[in-house]
Amino acid sequence: MKETVIELKNLTKDYGDSKGIFGLNLEIKRGEMMGFVGTNGSGKTTTIRSILGFIQPTSGNAYVFGKESWKHASDFAKEVGYVPGEIGFPDLPTGTAFLKNQAGFFKLEDMSYANELIKKLQLDPRANLKRMSKGMKQKTALVAALMNDAPVLILDEPTTGLDPLMRLAFLDIIKAEHKKGKTILMSSHMFNEMEETCDRVALIDNGHIIDIADMHAIRNRPVKDFKIEFNKKKDYTAFKKLGYNIIRDQEQYNQITVNIKNDEVNKLFGDLKNFDVKFLSEVKYTLEKYFKEILKEKKEKAYV
Repeated sequence: MKETVIELKNLTKDYGDSKGIFGLNLEIKRGEMMGFVGTNGSGKTTTIRSILGFIQPTSGNAYVFGKESWKHASDFAKEVGYVPGEIGFPDLPTGTAFLKNQAGFFKLEDMSYANELIKKLQLDPRANLKRMSKGMKQKTALVAALMNDAPVLILDEPTTGLDPLMRLAFLDIIKAEHKKGKTILMSSHMFNEMEETCDRVALIDNGHIIDIADMHAIRNRPVKDFKIEFNKKKDYTAFKKLGYNIIRDQEQYNQITVNIKNDEVNKLFGDLKNFDVKFLSEVKYTLEKYFKEILKEKKEKAYV
C-alpha cells in the first residue's frame, strides 16, 4: 500500500450561516493526482488553506506526511509547492527578485529548472511585480511553486488568468510533474482540466465532499451512448422496436440516443445497415456529466 501523504479526518471549519467545510474525509496517496472541483464558494480554498495550516479547524484535522497541519505546518513547508487562489506578492521590485527570494527560502542554488519553467511559460520575470497582468502574476507564482522540485504540489485554480495556449503549456508541465511521482492536489472549476490530468476527482458542494470519481472507471466505462438520427419516420419507428435501451427520444427529429454495452457495438452497427440513417455519433461520457448525475440524484433524494 502506498503511503498516505495528505489526509483529512472529519475536517470542519464552520464560519456560521452554513458557510465553511463540514466533516471532510479524504486520503491522497504518494504519487497520486487528486482533483478538487466545485463552484465558487463551495469550500475548495478553505480546504486547501486548512491542509497548509493557514486556518485552524473548528473540529477534525488535516495532515501532511502524518503531521497535523495547524500545529506542524512549518515542518513540511519546504516539501510543498503551493499556488494560492489569490496571489499577493511581497514588496519586491521585480519577478526576478521574488524568485531569487523564494530560492533563498528553499536554499536552492541551481536555478536551471526555474529557468526551464520560465521558458515554457514564456514569462519575463524582469517585469515590475505590482504592474504585472493577472496572467503574468499567475506564471510567476507557478514558477515559484515548482522551482524547488517539491514532492507535494497544492494548486488552487492554477490556470486562472492564463490564455488557452499557456493553459495547455501548464497542463503539460503538471503531467510531467505527475510522471515524476509527485503527489498533487489541484482545484479547478474546469472539468476538462481534471479529466486530462487526474487519477481521482473529488466533488465538493456547499462544504461537503459529495463524491470522489475514479477517472480510470470514467474513461473505461463498460457502456457507450450513441445518438442516431434517421432520414425517415418509418425507420425511426421501426428501429425503436428492436429493444435497445433508449435514454433519450426526440421524435420531432427522428432522433434517439441509446445506451449499450461495449460488446454490443458491432451488433448495433449491423442493425443500422438496414435503415436510412442520417447520422450516427458517440456521445462521450465526461466527468462533468458524471457529477451532474450525482448532484441530480442528491437533489431527488432530498425531495423524497
